[in-house]
Amino acid sequence: MAALSLDRQNVRGIGCGTGLVLITIVLFIPILWMLMLSLKTEGEYSQSALQLLPTIPQWDNYWDALTKIDFAKFMLNSLVLSLLYTVPTVITSAMAGFAFASLEGPGKRLYFGIIIAMLMIPAIVFIIPQFVIFARLRLTGSYWPWFLWGISGNAFHIFLFRQFFAGFPKELQEAAEADGASIARFFVQILLPNAKPALATSFILSFAYVWGDWFLPTIYLNADNTNLAAMLLNGYRNPQGFTITTVTMAAAVLYVLPLVIMFFLTQRWIMEGIATSGLKG
Repeated sequence: MAALSLDRQNVRGIGCGTGLVLITIVLFIPILWMLMLSLKTEGEYSQSALQLLPTIPQWDNYWDALTKIDFAKFMLNSLVLSLLYTVPTVITSAMAGFAFASLEGPGKRLYFGIIIAMLMIPAIVFIIPQFVIFARLRLTGSYWPWFLWGISGNAFHIFLFRQFFAGFPKELQEAAEADGASIARFFVQILLPNAKPALATSFILSFAYVWGDWFLPTIYLNADNTNLAAMLLNGYRNPQGFTITTVTMAAAVLYVLPLVIMFFLTQRWIMEGIATSGLKG
């Protein structure tokens, strides 16, 4: 019986491993296609977009991606815009998550229920009313909307921090209070240094959301202060006004590299944060 159970476990392990490899290959195909397309000539792309390998790699596409527009300027715009949203989002969401996890107050369950309900509302529902509000406040064309969104927190990140902080033993807070530590000191000096997985997860997800968003910058910003994601849509055109797809793909490869590097540097914390935040009630 023990041998049969072991064989079943081996078969399940092999099956799961094979499935994960297949899923990885399927997910990697678009990335590989983008890389290969960035090395083609525009003529090769026009003749057969499905042909994977370029005849002669066109490394000049990457130079064109850097020079046809002010790449560094729009990359810096993307960085500023992402940090302007991400930093306050992480701070305010962590504070709200700590309050829901460790503090008591009237209406706590009701307010947390509202936070959970907000996760079910599509973000597109808020676009028109938010634009009207910011337009009347004369904040369109500036980065202020992203900062205001950041300081108001994010429902998903509040939930993530709440679940993470709920896993800390109550005795830890009671011991800190017995030693004379205030709630703020306990949060800053004890909880946050031990919340690196949740902080890294929240930071990366928030940063990636703004870094790759082209829709809101297209609505709120102008051509001078928009981000690189929006510029990829219409920044690389030939004299006839048509998009140069191969150069655009080269720019897209350069644009995603910072996120890829950031993820690999923090993936241990991200995986731990996602795993632990879903286990605590």
